[in-house]
Amino acid sequence: YYNKPTQEGYYRHFAAVGEACDLPIVLYNIPGRTASNITPEAIARIATIPSVVAIKEATGSLDQASHIASLCDLTILSGDDSLPLPLMSIGGRGVVSVVGNIVPRDLKAMVAAFDAGRIAEAITWHRKLFPLSRDLLSVATNPIPLKTAMKLLGRDNGEMRLPMCPLDAAAEARIATTLRNYGLLA
Repeated sequence: YYNKPTQEGYYRHFAAVGEACDLPIVLYNIPGRTASNITPEAIARIATIPSVVAIKEATGSLDQASHIASLCDLTILSGDDSLPLPLMSIGGRGVVSVVGNIVPRDLKAMVAAFDAGRIAEAITWHRKLFPLSRDLLSVATNPIPLKTAMKLLGRDNGEMRLPMCPLDAAAEARIATTLRNYGLLA
């Protein structure tokens, strides 16, 4: 979509979607992809639409997530793989993850440990997962590094649709090193 909506436009859009269907709606706030941030005030207003149940908050800002939490009871999910534990510490409930496609059990273990009050264990998982998310996702725009990792792990063929294209050999080697460092490749 090539237009940057106003905050009123966001509200009207989600109100129209909410009226048109009875499915639960999860907002995606990813300004890095859309070049437009949904403000906490607009999110709180959108949260009054009964079918809006959660938000994938991917601004990378704990201030913004805290502001949202102070304005409404919307379920907040981390949209940044490096931030689920910090976000959960301020009231978030989980993550919509990229690296969870590679190590779902590890990510689930971190969330479960936090939910069970085993904070030290959750921190240990966070510290293990953090380099994977940082190193994997810094190579190129997602889904390129994820598809490359899945190919290297034998879980996907790595095929992409244009304008996404395969990594060069040096970048693919960086992905392989990241997977080896995590213990996923020999």
